[in-house]
Amino acid sequence: MNENINCLKLAEILIVDDSPANLRLLSSLLMQHGYNVRKAISGQAALRAAEAVIPDLILLDIVMPEMDGYEICQRLKSNPKTAEIPVIFLSFLTENVERVKGFKFGCDDYINKPFNLDEILIKIEKQLNLKAAREEIMQMSAEFKQEAKECQIQLESVNAKLKMAFHDRLTKLPNRASFIDSLETALNRAKIDSNYQFFVLSIDCDRFKIINNSLGYQIGDRLLAAVARRLETDLSQDDIFARLGDDEFAILLGNRQDISSATKVASEIIKKLAFPFHLQGYEVFVSASIGIASGSREYSQPEHILRDADTALYRAKEQGKARYQIFEGTMREKACQFLQLETNLRKALIKKQFCVHYQPIIDLKTGKIAGVEALLRWQHPTRGLIYPAEFIPLAEETGLITSIGIWVLRESCRQLRLWQITGIVGDSFSVSVNFSAHQFGQADLIEEIDRILAETQLNPQCLKLEITESAIIENTESAAIIIQQLRARQIQLSLDDFGMGYSSLSYLNSFPVNILKVDKSFVQCLDGNSENLGLVPAIMCIARTMGMSVIAEGIETTQQLDQLRNLDCHFSQGYLFSRPLEAEKVKELIASAPQW
Repeated sequence: MNENINCLKLAEILIVDDSPANLRLLSSLLMQHGYNVRKAISGQAALRAAEAVIPDLILLDIVMPEMDGYEICQRLKSNPKTAEIPVIFLSFLTENVERVKGFKFGCDDYINKPFNLDEILIKIEKQLNLKAAREEIMQMSAEFKQEAKECQIQLESVNAKLKMAFHDRLTKLPNRASFIDSLETALNRAKIDSNYQFFVLSIDCDRFKIINNSLGYQIGDRLLAAVARRLETDLSQDDIFARLGDDEFAILLGNRQDISSATKVASEIIKKLAFPFHLQGYEVFVSASIGIASGSREYSQPEHILRDADTALYRAKEQGKARYQIFEGTMREKACQFLQLETNLRKALIKKQFCVHYQPIIDLKTGKIAGVEALLRWQHPTRGLIYPAEFIPLAEETGLITSIGIWVLRESCRQLRLWQITGIVGDSFSVSVNFSAHQFGQADLIEEIDRILAETQLNPQCLKLEITESAIIENTESAAIIIQQLRARQIQLSLDDFGMGYSSLSYLNSFPVNILKVDKSFVQCLDGNSENLGLVPAIMCIARTMGMSVIAEGIETTQQLDQLRNLDCHFSQGYLFSRPLEAEKVKELIASAPQW
């Protein structure tokens, strides 16, 4: 017992008794056992002392003048500052009724008079231990509440981050991860409910890159947000609309009965996007290509459904954009072939399976060959000669076009310089090399051209670069700088397929080129009849006004040649003169000195 009491040293006890003898006896006993003691001989003094410095325990006499122990105890327990102090009554009263009364007023224990010193010490130690236990429990409870509060804050933070992780910040739509989760839920439901049918729409904004590059990323972001707001209307609560990335969106049409419901939604999307968006003073038009895939329990993974919808989307783009396409199994086979073609294309670059053929360009004033256009061919080990139309789109999509394009430029410059050195052609003979929009936007394009010209020692005036209108439109910020740098090097620039785009005239002023190429579709209209000249005279007029040369391609008949000469066309090329030839055969053709 003494060991336990020693553990409670420095505990402060307030003794309240109107008997000085009792006060002396109790205080002497308690101080001998290590307690700090204060004394009060009245109720008022006890209340003031208890509130001034909170004691650890109060020994309170019941029978006192003016204010008895019951009232003092009641007032102590009703005061929040003193309510938790243990109170032990000191009393001669032993009746149960009196004891019950004391407990009602809030006392914690009784010590009978005359005092038993051991009893006093035991009961004081007991109450102090109980008080310490209560305080420890309260401390633990407070700490638990604080931890719970901190956990709640952390949980809210995690939930907020999870919400952000599953939502797109720009459009506030679910993102790819969230959409895949929804797809998996729909797929699992379809596997257990044979009546449940769903569809996936993969949506891609047509020409968004052009808008982004022309008007800036801020307008592009506003457009994507506006597209999201417009398309999310009229969808049912079972449908999930998400942004997968960039200008790619997707819709999960849940609980739909047949494909017609999906095609109806796709048609509505195309109609909604037909109306312009008004963004910061700009009137912006955008369309969408859509691929549709039917959800089926045969799918093992949700990503496969989205993959098939994407495959149908690419087919829609191939067919002209601003339309939808339903996925069919044959599309997957074509996609696999496309993947195999990409693999073979990468191998072809490593194994040097590419070659360059050259089509003569004829000076219509002299009738002689003035230059050649370099045309890429793929000498496939099993399929034979593959033409660019089959693999160039893939090369552009995979980024391989940059490496392939540089190889073609180097090989063409090397070949022309070799012909010049051996005396096959003169110093004014030129080679035209096609550049895609992807190549024209290459950051180190000018450095690469300078390097190749230095390697091959070719005069820059002998090099002509052919680009399409889209190469300028998709790289408006850098196009003007690149054209200026090319002109400074006296490298000529030719605009291919002129007249096929909708904004050619406006771009000619901002981005002047040296040569306009008349597309073969216009040349084919020339049939000898002067009334069927189409746009060719207008193109010739534009070229004369702006001091440009004109090359007409696709010449196949003498009537076409005669009409082009009558229109003062400068150059032409086509099967009438020669098909694209290997370098050795071009050498033989030039050596024969043909003249038309």
